[in-house]
Amino acid sequence: MHRPKPDLFLIAASLVAVALPVIGLAAFPAAAEAFAGTLFEFSTRAFGTLVLVFVFAAALAAGYLAFSKYGNIRLGSGKPEYATATWVFMFICAGMGSSTLYWGVMEWAYYYQTPGLHLAAGSRDALEYSISYSFFHWGISAWALYAIASLALAYHFHVRKKSGLGMASIVEAVTGLRANGWVGRLVDLIFVFTMFGALTVSLALTASTLTRGLSALTGMPDTFTTQFIVIAIISVVFSLSSYVGIDGGMQRLSKIVCIGALAYSAIVLVVGPTQFTINNITNGLGLMIQNWVRMSLFTDPSGDGAFTRSWTVFYWLWWISYAPGVAMFVTRVSRGRTMKEVIAALVLGGSAGCWFFFGALESFSMHQYLTQAVDVPRLLAEHSGETAVVTLLTSLPWGGVFLAAFLFIMAVFCASHMDAVGYAIAATSTRNLKEGQDPSPTLRLFWCVMLALLPLAMLFAHVSLNTMKTAVVLTTIPFLLVLGIMLFGLFRWLSQDYGALSAQQIEEQSRRLAATDPVGAPPAEAAATQAEPAAIPVPRA
Repeated sequence: MHRPKPDLFLIAASLVAVALPVIGLAAFPAAAEAFAGTLFEFSTRAFGTLVLVFVFAAALAAGYLAFSKYGNIRLGSGKPEYATATWVFMFICAGMGSSTLYWGVMEWAYYYQTPGLHLAAGSRDALEYSISYSFFHWGISAWALYAIASLALAYHFHVRKKSGLGMASIVEAVTGLRANGWVGRLVDLIFVFTMFGALTVSLALTASTLTRGLSALTGMPDTFTTQFIVIAIISVVFSLSSYVGIDGGMQRLSKIVCIGALAYSAIVLVVGPTQFTINNITNGLGLMIQNWVRMSLFTDPSGDGAFTRSWTVFYWLWWISYAPGVAMFVTRVSRGRTMKEVIAALVLGGSAGCWFFFGALESFSMHQYLTQAVDVPRLLAEHSGETAVVTLLTSLPWGGVFLAAFLFIMAVFCASHMDAVGYAIAATSTRNLKEGQDPSPTLRLFWCVMLALLPLAMLFAHVSLNTMKTAVVLTTIPFLLVLGIMLFGLFRWLSQDYGALSAQQIEEQSRRLAATDPVGAPPAEAAATQAEPAAIPVPRA
């Protein structure tokens, strides 16, 4: 029997790919940023419409599966492992993270200054649509992507009883190309690149916000050295938790902090302008629902399409970059659930959680601007979003306490996610790893350190947000092909396995499976149900 060992080729190729941009950004920051801007422009123009259509189709596909006869297909036998409320809460936590706290306060201000849908910048319409665009980018379409990717992997694993939760294994199941052949190695490499790109914006925004907040609280200098120390502490200290075997404690802390983040937004709603917040959320949801199709397919053919490329296309690629990790997580915790339950929990539960979080924090931020208490757009334009976040939070009653709690939640989210992504990459870069086995703690620690290098290089070079977005776009576009293969495989399997069955027959089979003892499940399924679900990466850092 072969023992697990590091995949040296995958590790070496990944390090080379990470080292090149790190060296370029550190040695030639101005030239590197200009080159990144050119790449972003070209990539989003070339693939932007494809991305918009793909995500729109994914949302329609999720709706079709939920309401069709296939929605009653049960993913595995036996009763669900988790109570419904707990299970849905897991997914809400999957949509939140350290950088989500930044966007939850500041995103509307970006849209207000550079709005979509041909709205005039700084206008009343731009202000009202700013929160509706946040709801759009963190709502139905984004969570539908997660649902489709998750169902493809869960069906492959629980219904077709195929071992392996990696992307290469499902590509092999669909195409017949071997997971341990050159195609499988390429898929693994794309997965690693995607994880690096996804984490770049998150870590850079988190580090800069943390240091700006710590500077306001303690007076410590807000410099690159401080940012380096903050990321180093988060990377090393919390990664060591995996090495010494206290990962479970850290994961429990991250779940508590997730509850704290929702409670934080609820307190802001109560302490802040409650009536304005409720009205603003209601109005924003109405505008988003009314314009959902237009927002989904707004290519701006008569203009330059800058808003769509800079925001909607970027956001969809960012969500796609996290889809593999979320699919693994959902597969692990959803045995015994029907397909429509998974779709409802992700699309409705996840969207509702994000809408509440963004609605409470963004409405407070907008109200401070409207009452002239804090000129958020001016701070964003003349200083930085991080400065605006600190100014806004300290304007609350007991502002120092609110800022400290905000920074603590952000740090724990970041640490938890870095550890989880490090686990996923370490597992992918370990050969012969079987279900129920974990990658080497040393390798996990190594990848957590490597994951911090690219965002650190960007902070050192003082690159713009658009340059950070380039890392997401360039690393995620290749994964579109992998996700397309997964979706094709899912619908082909559904047609082959259940196409000839009536809705009543599927429902009867689902009831029988729910009453079946899962003890007799294949070893791969048993291993998955016993694994700690929190070890699987979930979005956002």
